[in-house]
Amino acid sequence: MQITLLKSKLHRVTTTHSELDYEGSCAIDGHFLEVAGIREYEQIQIYNVNNGNRFTTYAIRAEENTGIISVNGAAAHKAAPGDLLIIATYASMDEKEAEEFKPIMVYFDEKNQITHTRNTIPKQMQQLA
Repeated sequence: MQITLLKSKLHRVTTTHSELDYEGSCAIDGHFLEVAGIREYEQIQIYNVNNGNRFTTYAIRAEENTGIISVNGAAAHKAAPGDLLIIATYASMDEKEAEEFKPIMVYFDEKNQITHTRNTIPKQMQQLA
């Protein structure tokens, strides 16, 4: 049986551009792609933290070390400069592969600088009021 797991995530990157007339896709700083293990033209899921929009497109490489996150084409209607995004990829694998698999999660500050990476998410704890 196959299972689909999170492969990689760019967590809370800031949209720098929204280009309606550019050929569709999402341009992502090439360094971010490398750190997260995202391939150019790979399908990505984008979750807009500001407005709740969720959509699918593909990654294209932007110039390295620029911090560029440009949502292009029709998807430009779903994200504006300054919006916080979570960009995720997923992979299908069998149960045995899934037991050993760890995703790559890359975290960012407000200036689109990488702050740290992880391969696990801390357990969510109940908050007391």
